[in-house]
Amino acid sequence: MRNFTDFGLADAILRGVSAEGYTTPTPIQNEVIPAILARQDVLGIAQTGTGKTAAFVLPLLHDHISETARPQAKHCRSLILTPTRELASQIAANIRAYGQFTKISVAEIVGGVKPGPQIRALNIGADIVVATPGRLEDHVRTGALKLDHVKAIVLDEADQMLDLGFAPAIRRIISKLPAKRQTILLSATMPKQIHKLATDLLTRPVEISVTPESRPIERIEQSVLAIEIAAKRDALVSYLSENKVERAIVFTRTKRGADKVKKYLDGAGLKSEAIHGNKSQGQRERALNGFRKGSTKILVATDIAARGIDVDDVSHVINFDLPQVAEVYVHRIGRTARAGKSGVALTLCTPPEHGLLKAIEKLIGTSIKIEDRTVGGLLHAAAAHAASDAAAPKAAKGRRGGHKHVNARQTPNNKNNKTKAKRRDFRSGEETPSAGLDRILQKSYKRSSVRAA
Repeated sequence: MRNFTDFGLADAILRGVSAEGYTTPTPIQNEVIPAILARQDVLGIAQTGTGKTAAFVLPLLHDHISETARPQAKHCRSLILTPTRELASQIAANIRAYGQFTKISVAEIVGGVKPGPQIRALNIGADIVVATPGRLEDHVRTGALKLDHVKAIVLDEADQMLDLGFAPAIRRIISKLPAKRQTILLSATMPKQIHKLATDLLTRPVEISVTPESRPIERIEQSVLAIEIAAKRDALVSYLSENKVERAIVFTRTKRGADKVKKYLDGAGLKSEAIHGNKSQGQRERALNGFRKGSTKILVATDIAARGIDVDDVSHVINFDLPQVAEVYVHRIGRTARAGKSGVALTLCTPPEHGLLKAIEKLIGTSIKIEDRTVGGLLHAAAAHAASDAAAPKAAKGRRGGHKHVNARQTPNNKNNKTKAKRRDFRSGEETPSAGLDRILQKSYKRSSVRAA
């Protein structure tokens, strides 16, 4: 289709699409919209940034616009399940935007907020419910929502829902739906669990797999900083301090790690916010709003919490920790280089993570360049940190010593420093500069770890 009018969508929906500034459908929209309008089940494999939300929202809106009566109390006509509150909020906002010239109602049912307003919204009925599985089950269990009138269900980001352990909840929810319904399952990846879920839940689905016309990865300058564990936080501070960063997302593997990185950045004078599953809904919304408005330029996030972040002007993505699954790396760096812009992705890779990096390079089909700064100021900053850390017990004279942040600009003699030490490159096994420094750092790290224990 060359434009949205070719789909036969209702005029009110086309007005909403036009008001949001869209005229040309994306590849996945060209495939999914006609299939949903034809009431077929759909199995779609698509990454973030392909336009998949509009691909299911627009035909659902079209289906509901012909309904003359309001939905019954405590009922809904379409149900959309998502893994996170942020993604649910984003989808609900899209429904309201595209449906702004209709009377179609949407209820957002997520955890982390008081259930009272949700119950009141369900009491009058909703055309579309967007929900996370846990909170939805709570309302179904108490009778606040009945699912026997649902005509279509969408499982968005299904792989993430399974990663979060929602598979049993999804099956329980679907068991309460009418047997005659439309099921749309969308996932960024297709592991065995997703394939089995699709086999069990979908009936003769249309299978669609679409990648962006211009893969964001082609517009992203990727690099790796090979570094020891003890040097990571100082390296991050130095990088963010010395580069022009408009907006950066720093990914950590754990919620505790996100909090630690945020605290360290704040201590270095770099204002940041952290979002993860332990943050309240209000805290997460305030952090995201500050990031969108630019009052906060650095957002530290876990992968799950980052789902639903919809910001086009992210200039940098930094992998403080490498993801355990290679595909997640592609999803992470896809947060930058949006809307035709270029972006930067830096990965801090420690020795235990070399295997993860190789898996990523195999997936993307290319080697990621090693950042030259490995031999420069960043490691010397870390060396100063390790040296001061090792000296701390003496200075403290038996008392517990504090940690003083040192970055490249604070380290003496780093301007023209030329290390002649060598280390083994983790890809080829060949000697490269700075191995001796790496070993010093590793020993210092081990000593400090023993003291900390």
